[in-house]
Amino acid sequence: MHFRSVQRILGILLMLFSVTLVPPLLVAWISADGAVMAFLVALGIILASGLAIWLPVAGHRRELRVRDGFVVVVMFWTVLTLIGALPFVLAEHPHLPLIDAIFESASGLTTTGATVIVGLDEQPVSILYYRQQLQWLGGMGIVVLAVAVLPMLGIGGMQLYRAETPGPIKDNKLTPRLAETAKALWYIYLGLTVACGLAYWAAGMSPFDALGHAFSTVAIGGFSTHDASLGYFQSPLVDGVAVLFMFLAGINFSLHFVAFRSRNPAGYWHDPELRFYVLLLVVVAALTVVGLYWSGTYESWEEALQKGIFHAVSIGTTTGFTTDPWHVWPGFLVILLLFASTAGGCAGSTGGGLKVIRVLLLIKQGLREIRRLIHPNAQIPVRLGDKVVASRVIEAVWGFFALYVASFTVMYLALAASGVDLMTAFSAVMACLNNLGPGLENVGPHYADMPDLGKGILVFAMLLGRLEIFTLLVLLTPAFWRD
Repeated sequence: MHFRSVQRILGILLMLFSVTLVPPLLVAWISADGAVMAFLVALGIILASGLAIWLPVAGHRRELRVRDGFVVVVMFWTVLTLIGALPFVLAEHPHLPLIDAIFESASGLTTTGATVIVGLDEQPVSILYYRQQLQWLGGMGIVVLAVAVLPMLGIGGMQLYRAETPGPIKDNKLTPRLAETAKALWYIYLGLTVACGLAYWAAGMSPFDALGHAFSTVAIGGFSTHDASLGYFQSPLVDGVAVLFMFLAGINFSLHFVAFRSRNPAGYWHDPELRFYVLLLVVVAALTVVGLYWSGTYESWEEALQKGIFHAVSIGTTTGFTTDPWHVWPGFLVILLLFASTAGGCAGSTGGGLKVIRVLLLIKQGLREIRRLIHPNAQIPVRLGDKVVASRVIEAVWGFFALYVASFTVMYLALAASGVDLMTAFSAVMACLNNLGPGLENVGPHYADMPDLGKGILVFAMLLGRLEIFTLLVLLTPAFWRD
């Protein structure tokens, strides 16, 4: 383990993150909302910490190994969750307790969207902006940004890229140079954010709300500047913009890049994962719309159609925006939507969950095993389009799914043991592990009433989901630390 290399990069990343506190500091200064000192002190602490970590090893140059990349990513996300809580603790309003501040920071950075803050409409403007910015930065991953803008990370950048980016197949680069790949992803991410913000503004949002919701929409985060989320605006046009950009953000960003570079959108439909992603959302939306109308939840087909499609896309992509209290809908529908979030977005998107590609491969592998029962001696490959999927990938997907189920079970039992009722515990763990946000029962509107131990468990669930389980759990194995 190259600890000096890890220390150097961690210091650089902390200094990079300190710069991101400048925009909310400026917002606090311009709006005079009383949070200037909170952001100024937080910026100073984070910058000084980064310098203190970096200076002793500033001249150290050594190639990172794969395990070093895992350590950097896990350490950075853990440390970032802690230091990202500073403005919430230091601000006079809302002045959150430490565990609440850590929960809010983790929820933002992991793009989960679960909140412990009640009364968002009365919060300082800079705090609201900071929450939205946390999600935007966490969406594509600050580590990937660092690889794009800090070539000083050198050859070890590939290890960071592999450890940070989501999905089961991570070795395919869009461009020959890794830094150019990371830049390409961020250009697409930034372009979608700008387009989404302009669309929200044109739909009737204020510039501040449009920017904040563009941040959380493209990041598939779900934080809002209002307690009522997008329901605050009571606008079908706003809902339509959200549905479009939530759907686009849930697509593999590599497809966006290839389509943009080739000027040919036909390539989208050739991707098996995208076709399955569309199929899942269409089926869930259709079932939700029919269920809402037949159950009498909404009296008109038009309202059931609008609410059903919006929530199917929002929950299915793990964004977590709401326009109505969906957690009080008929039981079949809320469980359907909650399980839909398990699939989440496509690999290489900002969505959470298992990722659509893994769900598709699990189904294909299950069907192959059924065919093997009928034809025991047959050689039956698993295919994605015209490509045969390597057995190593199939094994990794099954391993991931097994760890996902095991992790969910352990955290569910731990949360139930802390005194939380079973349905609240079940939905809270699923919502946080899938980086969804809103759950059922007591965590439908917010997480403020969760016990402190429960909040700690859910913070771990958010990080586990954001880092895709393997990245975090591999550090807990003794074999990882043996040279």
